[in-house]
Amino acid sequence: MAAKKNKSIKQRIIIVQVLFFALIFILGARSFDIQIFKSKELTRKAQKDYSQAITIKGERGQIFDRQMNTLATSAGAISISASPVKIKQSGIVAEKLSPILGISKSKLQKKLSSNRMFTWVARSVSPAQADQIKKLHINGIYFEDDFKRFYPQRDLAAQVLGFTNAEDSGLEGLEFNYNSILEGGTVKFNVIKDGNGRVFDIDKTKRAQLRGKSIVLTLDKKIQYLSERVLETTVKKHRASSGMALVMQPITGELLSIAHYPRFNPNNFTKFNETVFRNRAITDAFEPGSTMKVFTAAAALEKGFPPKHIFYCENGSYKIGTYTIKDTHPHEWLSINQIIKFSSNIGAAKIVETIGDKALYDHLIAFGFGNKTRIGVPGETNGSLRPYRKWSRIDAGAISFGQGISVSALQLLSAISAIANGGILMKPMLVKKVISNTGETLRVYRPEAIRQVVSARTAMQVKQMMSLAVAEDGTGTKAAMDGYTVCGKTGTAQKALKNKKGYSKSKYISVFAGFAPKDDPKLAILVVVDEPQNQYYGGDVAAPAFKNIMAEAFNYLNIRPAKNESMIAMFNKEKTN
Repeated sequence: MAAKKNKSIKQRIIIVQVLFFALIFILGARSFDIQIFKSKELTRKAQKDYSQAITIKGERGQIFDRQMNTLATSAGAISISASPVKIKQSGIVAEKLSPILGISKSKLQKKLSSNRMFTWVARSVSPAQADQIKKLHINGIYFEDDFKRFYPQRDLAAQVLGFTNAEDSGLEGLEFNYNSILEGGTVKFNVIKDGNGRVFDIDKTKRAQLRGKSIVLTLDKKIQYLSERVLETTVKKHRASSGMALVMQPITGELLSIAHYPRFNPNNFTKFNETVFRNRAITDAFEPGSTMKVFTAAAALEKGFPPKHIFYCENGSYKIGTYTIKDTHPHEWLSINQIIKFSSNIGAAKIVETIGDKALYDHLIAFGFGNKTRIGVPGETNGSLRPYRKWSRIDAGAISFGQGISVSALQLLSAISAIANGGILMKPMLVKKVISNTGETLRVYRPEAIRQVVSARTAMQVKQMMSLAVAEDGTGTKAAMDGYTVCGKTGTAQKALKNKKGYSKSKYISVFAGFAPKDDPKLAILVVVDEPQNQYYGGDVAAPAFKNIMAEAFNYLNIRPAKNESMIAMFNKEKTN
């Protein structure tokens, strides 16, 4: 009996041992299968649940003015992510987030109702938006440090700089044109998440290495600011629709200012009408009026006519075919000097009749009209200058005094600067250099002479004519400055009718272009005011703005006036007293 009982116990022990070893074998086999044969599959599954392959974009490069003042940079922002599997009522959450983020409820709900562990809800939101969402205490919504484009000078040079979209890519202006340089690099890598789906291992070192390059502009923050201030005052005073003011160094072609009014703030560009986004000084063409007489006179001088050569100006009314050209004031005989001084339309037309259409056309092309300046800004216009063989007799006359031809503000200022620069046309410059994210200079843009348009002698003679236009009895006396010899030319152009032939009798463009000092021009300035009310002559509207910008710029740059005899006498008198 005892023997049978012992045998039964031994059998049970053997069975338990067999089962135990079988279980160990099964567990070992399963472990071997998991670790060896299914390791890759399970690793992928774990990574899917607890890590996320995301694209990290480096901080966008900066934009500086010529003095290294920051015009565009990247400020700290917050990106919002979510773990949709943790969000129970996606519709209610989407409804709460939609008005804060400005994203449609349906789009948000689609993101938040998926079975994913991780998704981006919104990138680079403002701290204020993030704070509003944090106060909602929504389970499954998380916040990550990020960057957002920021313009510390607000609306200063906004049309030049442009702006970026939510993904930090350039949409307008230099931000768009130099996007490949400014844009930070991107890299995809896995970031680790905790059980709630929160990212906690973004490599900050990688972000720094991915930072974009920066560009240094020719613009001067101070001159840009004072140009915009004077322009705004002028546009408002004359109840005009808009205005532009450009400042250039004639000897280099560097632009120190491109001012527009109205302006906009690129930090919140969506609140503005998109019509103000364009850099109209480069993208838009207009008929320049009598400023073109400067180049008509230059063409005559190059053809061998002396400045004192006279033309009969028909006492203020001259008929060409069925058209009649008129002057503001009647004149009989005027020299080329006087045609510029008194801005005679008839005199300009007579010059072209004498030198021929081809001579005028060739010189206008040489000055850069009808072609892009290649400044490197998106949407640059060619302007409009038809081949001379297609000109009628009245076309030639009209073009000689600035109608029937359209130019950009940049083209016009560049051509005026060529006169100031001894007849040498310079390529306009807006970018001085590109620098790396560590501050090293990668590329330098240097002044580039395009061609000698007219001789230095002709340029000097035209300078003298332009100084007469600003002197007593000239059309641009309101641009005159004490202590400086200013050279300039007014322009008043009737605006062409839209969708009709002919010109408006109530809408004008007022222009003044010039430079100073005459013998060593430091700055060239162009002011264009569109549709001023009441007064509309360039000498009354644009010339005073030119003077104010030039005076303030000279004061800032410490360009001292010449010591003429009256100033010396005053100085000696004060010294004696």
